[in-house]
Amino acid sequence: MTDATTETADPEAAAAPRLAYHLTPGEGPTVMFLPGYASDMTGTKATALEQWAQANGRAYLRFDYAGCGASEGSFEDQTLVGWRDDVLRLIDTVVEGPVLLVGSSMGGWIMLMVALARPDRVCGMVGIAPAPDFTDWGFSHDEKMTMLQTGRLERPSGYSDAPMVTTRAFWASGEANRILIGAIETRVPVRIVHGQMDFAVAWQRSLRLVELLRSSDVQVTLIKDGDHRLSREADIALIERAIEDVSRRCSLPS
Repeated sequence: MTDATTETADPEAAAAPRLAYHLTPGEGPTVMFLPGYASDMTGTKATALEQWAQANGRAYLRFDYAGCGASEGSFEDQTLVGWRDDVLRLIDTVVEGPVLLVGSSMGGWIMLMVALARPDRVCGMVGIAPAPDFTDWGFSHDEKMTMLQTGRLERPSGYSDAPMVTTRAFWASGEANRILIGAIETRVPVRIVHGQMDFAVAWQRSLRLVELLRSSDVQVTLIKDGDHRLSREADIALIERAIEDVSRRCSLPS
């Protein structure tokens, strides 16, 4: 087993923030964990999957989006497309070979965007309560108007004493990049794990995602008492099994 080290990705341009990441070398497609909104690479799922990868000799990458955790940048300057580009930059400059994306909540939206942008690299996906298009359905009319008029919205956070901030720029970026508006042209294997007690992202949204994915190798696991976090030991075990299943089926177009 090789110990992972925290490093910083070189920016493509001087203006690009430096991204903090933790890479574990190993076998198989590199499992890349994409955090949710305002999350970072120190979360329970990100670190538990790293421990699983190290114990099984698997390649694994966890990281912080720009403006989050240990990465450079201001959180309120970021957009959905900017965070997608962070993932693409890491795939292009840090990871070798095929990539298996694991997207949690908003990370599930970015996961789908990245799979479409890098079909030659992404060989499989695992979504954990994925939240594509949440800028469309995740805000009331009044909240959207507040963002448009003032440039930002503060809402109570279920994970911190500090409010959850969403900017007009992030919201607009999301609205311009909605993905559940037609067929999603990816043929890679996909596994989705979703809790039926998830009050942030309704589990029925994962069923809609299944309808739009072009891949025929798609399975959904519903956890009746699972919440949005899915961070319990049993939840993480299901996620690990989903990753193992997709890993066995991973293949890239020739």
